[in-house]
Amino acid sequence: MLIGVPANIALLLAGIATATDPVATSDVVNEIKSDGIFSRTLMGIVAIDDAWGLIAFSLMLTISQTLIGQHHGVTLILTGLWEIGGALMVGIMLGIPMAYLTGRIKPGEPTLIEALGLVFLCGGIAQWLEVSFLLASMMMGTVVANLARHHTRPFHAIQGIEWPFMILFFMLAGASLHLNSLYRAGLIGSAYIVFRIIGRLIGSWVGGRISGAPSVITRWMGMALMPQAGVALGMALIAIQRRPELTDLILPIVVASTVLFEVIGPVLTRTGIVRAGEARLQN
Repeated sequence: MLIGVPANIALLLAGIATATDPVATSDVVNEIKSDGIFSRTLMGIVAIDDAWGLIAFSLMLTISQTLIGQHHGVTLILTGLWEIGGALMVGIMLGIPMAYLTGRIKPGEPTLIEALGLVFLCGGIAQWLEVSFLLASMMMGTVVANLARHHTRPFHAIQGIEWPFMILFFMLAGASLHLNSLYRAGLIGSAYIVFRIIGRLIGSWVGGRISGAPSVITRWMGMALMPQAGVALGMALIAIQRRPELTDLILPIVVASTVLFEVIGPVLTRTGIVRAGEARLQN
């Protein structure tokens, strides 16, 4: 907003900026074999912050639609509550039976089909009910992970085919990107990158001070939370689905910034862990 971006667009970008990349972060932690209060806090944050980010993004999306006249008054509140509460409800209602019914078939039987079928079912129902399919799927996974103590095979089966889906996801996002749009969005994209970095650093410092966290967390946690990947792209695709007129603005910014943060993010995460004094293996 400081550089003249309309509030309805600025709020969407702010919601997307909350996303991180748990996979890249955990890879760095495992690579340098770090251990300690900083590393454990970092892993705890990236395990849950995308869920909070999706909630924040859903609220920002609803407010953005209100600012352009798509929602009014009570409709704003009801839409926001349904977007978040409906997604959580779908995830819980599917997660409970999934936790107790899946994984009871013998090895060699179609655990992959079983698990993927429920994932697609969750996404389809969420789309049908017009709630966040990302938040619904995340809630379903959380319920299963906490209730399904009797098995792990379906999760391992899904992990085995994760990368082809991720590649297709990024390819489809890239196919929607027009280079001339990237050029036009250059100034706003640069501001998004700079302000996301500032937001991470200041937010971590303020959060650390409020919670009474050790100074090493307050000082270096923001740097360690820079990676950003698939969830941000998912948020962007939801945003342009609801606001198609912003496709040539939102998508180029998020795709370009995701590439940048995936390149420099892990380096900054490693630097933060090393500065915190918890790296056991430094190359």
